[in-house]
Amino acid sequence: MMQIETAIARYLKSSGHSFIHLKAVLFDMDGVLFDSMPYHADAWVTSMAKYNLPMTREVAFMNEGRTGMSTINLIYNQVYGKDASKELIDEIYLNKCNEFAKHPDPPRMPGAWELLKKLKATGITPVLVTGSGQHTLFARFDRDYPGMFEHDKMVTAYDVKYGKPNPEPYLMGLKKAGVAANEAIVIENAPIGVQAGVAAGVFTVAVNTGPLPNQVLIDAGANLLYPSMVALYEKWEELAEHLTVNH
Repeated sequence: MMQIETAIARYLKSSGHSFIHLKAVLFDMDGVLFDSMPYHADAWVTSMAKYNLPMTREVAFMNEGRTGMSTINLIYNQVYGKDASKELIDEIYLNKCNEFAKHPDPPRMPGAWELLKKLKATGITPVLVTGSGQHTLFARFDRDYPGMFEHDKMVTAYDVKYGKPNPEPYLMGLKKAGVAANEAIVIENAPIGVQAGVAAGVFTVAVNTGPLPNQVLIDAGANLLYPSMVALYEKWEELAEHLTVNH
């Protein structure tokens, strides 16, 4: 793992900030808070095949974090060289959601609940930033992460015009938290999400909870990389110490 001090020094140099003072943590959802990405990958591969749109599990993981519309259009463009109609996109996405729903509810990602308890205990605000538009999102968080996330501090597909890798979702997360870019960090597991966090000017921590090589996340711009949410939880005090003092 990259040294924390070196990573922060690089971030400060590139961002123009003189320090990081942590007040909020912006969390991606799938693959960070829920161990749901294998289900999503299966659902994408199955539903796209029904429409003769070839998509592998690796492509699903590489494009995690995009809105459903963007993902479908990306593959459709690669095959047909043009955009898919809104009607077709809606049909494919509904099919994908139905395929996903065939799986059991995804469990909490190991280490995530424990990390959130540490944040809450020290007065740091957790913010959800997801490209998902699931209608059951709030109820799911109330059930699986009770008391951790306030509904008005959640950014979903309905809050933004542009999805990841555009920085808008994380800029919206900063706005909802009422903090500046150097008063937060992003926790992401997907290269597109990492790109979005970096583009928003936020110190971005990658957790490699999926099958992609570490280098993919580093190449996307991750400031730090941990092998799992459990590893981040276990090392949190060491990281937090460097994110709450001036440099």
